[in-house]
Amino acid sequence: MPSYDAIVIGVGGMGSAAVYHLARRGLQVLGVEKHAIPHEMGSSHGYSRMIRYTLQEHPSYVPLVRRSYELWHEMEETAGEELMVTTGSIRAGAPDSPFFLNAQEACDLHSIPYEILTASEVNKRFPGYRFPEEISSVYQADGGFLLPERCIVTHVQAAERAGADVHSQETVLDWEVRGDGVQVRTDRDTYTAGRLVVTAGPWAANLVPELAAYAVPERQVMGWFQPKRPELYAADAFPVFGLFTEEGRYYGFPSHAVPGFKIGRAHHLLQKVDPDAINREVHPEDEDILRQAVNRYFPLAAGKLLDGKTCMYTNTPDEHFMIGTLDGQPQVSVAAGFSGHGFKFASVIGEIMADLAQSGATEHDINLFRLDRFKE
Repeated sequence: MPSYDAIVIGVGGMGSAAVYHLARRGLQVLGVEKHAIPHEMGSSHGYSRMIRYTLQEHPSYVPLVRRSYELWHEMEETAGEELMVTTGSIRAGAPDSPFFLNAQEACDLHSIPYEILTASEVNKRFPGYRFPEEISSVYQADGGFLLPERCIVTHVQAAERAGADVHSQETVLDWEVRGDGVQVRTDRDTYTAGRLVVTAGPWAANLVPELAAYAVPERQVMGWFQPKRPELYAADAFPVFGLFTEEGRYYGFPSHAVPGFKIGRAHHLLQKVDPDAINREVHPEDEDILRQAVNRYFPLAAGKLLDGKTCMYTNTPDEHFMIGTLDGQPQVSVAAGFSGHGFKFASVIGEIMADLAQSGATEHDINLFRLDRFKE
């Protein structure tokens, strides 16, 4: 029976980084992924994933994203390729909205430089935008996007060079605690390890049932629209954005890797799903939801829909992550419930999960993400 120091279940954004950080520390590591690496079945695809300091979610995220930036740059050097594209970032909404004010507060508390721009200033500086006058923006120059598929692949390749075993297309059937360690049974083999790390995205609750009530998958749709003036939606001309409006909370990206201006609406249709039975087709209703924002706020990008893809959020009740070791099972650590804003943190989450697997603790402040907080 093959034996390892640690087994990581789920080798997407978080899991690939966890495998890497464990392997670089000299541990014998196995990563197990039920799909291909990378794949389009979960939450770590779509050519671009945002990274930003304007973290209206909570100021506690800022030190983590600062470390993430450092680690992404290190991985770029290790891999010898670009993983992060800097475009600047915009967080926009009514000037008295929590979305706008909290983004500003997070920067203020951590001395992150930014500008406050009126709608006319945004529209003049970035002509692909057409914000109405009631919208104000926090512009931060260091924002941009990660290349998620390449981020995963480079983490896996670096982990393998450090001695890790990574298995794709292998499904975990069950796991159990055995003494101070664990046993993991898959559709190929049975493995033992001293530590288990679960980073299975929307499938996490299938592996750790106590997460089921708190880490709930939701169907999400991304669309790529044909710009009428493509040069206005290039990475050197168009910042990534988050926009809170009466129609909902939208986010978007310049064209990259494939043609088209990319946009999504957070909590698209509020569709809770089984990750193995999600409707992956993009329907006219999905396009309509995205197009109404394109027409109103980005009219020069309102050409035909070039492509659409589904992905999943895995939402917690407060939309903060769930990270920690299981109660009474300290050899098992979990990272789940990233609620649609997690990928930017994947590099530091990998470091945190390696810390938890090795010592049960981390120097990073993860108090906001305690597994037991919903039971209080």
